[in-house]
Amino acid sequence: MKNVLKRYSKKPAIYLPVLFVIGRVILFLSLPLEGIRGYGDLWNFYNQSQLGVPFLDYWTEFPPLFPFLAYLVNFLTGGQQHSFDYLLTGMFTAAQAGSLYIFVKINQWIHGEIEQKGRNLLYFSLLLPLFYGWGYFDPVAVFFMMAAIYALTKGKDLSAGFMITLGALTKWFPIMVVPVIWKKKPGKRALVITIFIVGIMAVVWGSLFVLNPVMTQASFTAQIKKGSWETLWALIDGNLGTGNFVPEIDRQRPQTALLSSGNAPKVSPWITLLVFAGFGIWLFLKTKLQDLRQLTSFVGLTFIIFFIWSPGYSPQWLLYLLPLIFLSLPISEAGLFGLVLVLINLLEWPVLLSRGFFWSLYLIVPLRSLVMALLGFSFYQSAHD
Repeated sequence: MKNVLKRYSKKPAIYLPVLFVIGRVILFLSLPLEGIRGYGDLWNFYNQSQLGVPFLDYWTEFPPLFPFLAYLVNFLTGGQQHSFDYLLTGMFTAAQAGSLYIFVKINQWIHGEIEQKGRNLLYFSLLLPLFYGWGYFDPVAVFFMMAAIYALTKGKDLSAGFMITLGALTKWFPIMVVPVIWKKKPGKRALVITIFIVGIMAVVWGSLFVLNPVMTQASFTAQIKKGSWETLWALIDGNLGTGNFVPEIDRQRPQTALLSSGNAPKVSPWITLLVFAGFGIWLFLKTKLQDLRQLTSFVGLTFIIFFIWSPGYSPQWLLYLLPLIFLSLPISEAGLFGLVLVLINLLEWPVLLSRGFFWSLYLIVPLRSLVMALLGFSFYQSAHD
């Protein structure tokens, strides 16, 4: 046992992901299939995968990488829903184990031996039981985000760009890493990486547009058209609902992608975008990133600015913030923010909204927004320490 503990103290990057996978397997074996499906979107992923080839036979609100992955999983499992769910949740677990490995490696570079163990334990403890990690596909995008930060710190610029590209083709959020490329790299090098990212994305999306322009355009605009949800902007608009689409949508009919899930915005997101983008540019010009901790802090600050501006918010997006919190902030502060945000997001979904208590958004959303604003200030301080 002493030898095992000694090896762990030297190489925790391997052991924690292995323990994570073991813990998840035990958790999945302990739960009935309905418990694993729970309040997540596995049902939605399965139903979409049954419709045929994404972007060709139907439109989807997601960027292309995951819908094609779900289509492949559906093919491999012969369309059996229980097998589909188990294989997909296994993939999500593997993605989180990979993210945890990268987290531990980056943590070793930033913090001392004693402190890094505490951060590893806190992040591990919150991540393992959190159902957002297997009920949604965000863990795949989080992995690409973490891999991009890791590659960037290792000086592997094109690898970082490729990871950002894969992340953005899964979910748009890993693009938040791009600003730190422009902070850390010379202008010409940053431009090359950015062109590399945009070029690959243009080829992928362009190919889909060529194959089926109608379905691809519907997919590209569906999220924009559906309206605001679970944000301060949604409360202003009078939209008390989740980010789910209205029941009238038919993904095989592209015109239904234009159906809104709520009231039209009273404040144009394009106007607020100018304000928040201007604020972000000001912070970008003011910030000087001298070490890896400041880099991860700035990525976290970028996420906060985006989340506060965004017309919509989904509780599983917390997964993008948690590793940045535990890498960047003082450990007691990180633990407090991490625990509070997990509790608030779980209270939002599934505790209250799944039971129809949509009036609670008038309490939850301002509270979450306040905590995020405070978190943004902490990220700002950490980026300038």
